[in-house]
Amino acid sequence: MTAGTTAPDDAAVPAVAPAVPWGPVRRGTQLVLGLLGFTWSMAMMLHAGQGGMPWDVLHQGLVRSTGLGFGTVVALTSVLVLLAWVPLRQRPGIGTVANVAVISLAIGPCLAATAWLVPDPGPVARVALAVGGIVLNGVATAAYIGVRLGPGPRDGLMTGLVQRTGGSVRLVRTAIEVVVVLAGILLGGTFGWATVAFALGVGPVVQATVRWRWLVPAGLTGAGAPAVRSVGATSQRPTDADNDVARRARGIARALDTVAREHRDH
Repeated sequence: MTAGTTAPDDAAVPAVAPAVPWGPVRRGTQLVLGLLGFTWSMAMMLHAGQGGMPWDVLHQGLVRSTGLGFGTVVALTSVLVLLAWVPLRQRPGIGTVANVAVISLAIGPCLAATAWLVPDPGPVARVALAVGGIVLNGVATAAYIGVRLGPGPRDGLMTGLVQRTGGSVRLVRTAIEVVVVLAGILLGGTFGWATVAFALGVGPVVQATVRWRWLVPAGLTGAGAPAVRSVGATSQRPTDADNDVARRARGIARALDTVAREHRDH
């Protein structure tokens, strides 16, 4: 998916994609800031009480049924999802590990800070928190996927199932989210209009954010960018790791876009 276009649901993934033209400091900084923004968006939607993101419905249900802290539940769930990567032959990257560590450690403080800033939100504040959380999540998702250091555990589960089963991104993504939402509701998680709004709205936000080349220089799919970039008098070709992450990023971007399309069609 490139800015202003929509990729077919099962479009072929190009064999070569450009590396991100940044050094490790810039990429690492954006990765962490993107994950912190993602975590803050989770806290905003949870505090709004209008329904969390699909996986957060499950996390919330597990918190209520086990008494564990939210960060602990996120970490344990992430580890279990990563174990599912083994038969799917998915390979984690630095971004995968950072995803688990940053979100698990930061969600507690983010929830506390959100409750301190908006201790008793009224109806208008709840809507503002939910909508703001969806927008922030879309921007943060583009930021941390755009550095191409590895997908999050849940995104890797989705792309792995697509590759192994041959199913469409839409079918696999929707099936996973339906299962986790139903399980979360049974465990006491909060499902509401914001859960549906997230599925409907986050894809367009990510797609719009891809236009910001200062944030996502090569796009989420790598389309339209040169395969070889010059640094001084030398040229650097993308590594196999960069190409692998780019392919997974394309799958994630397609999933976000197709889920949003599906909900618009209904």
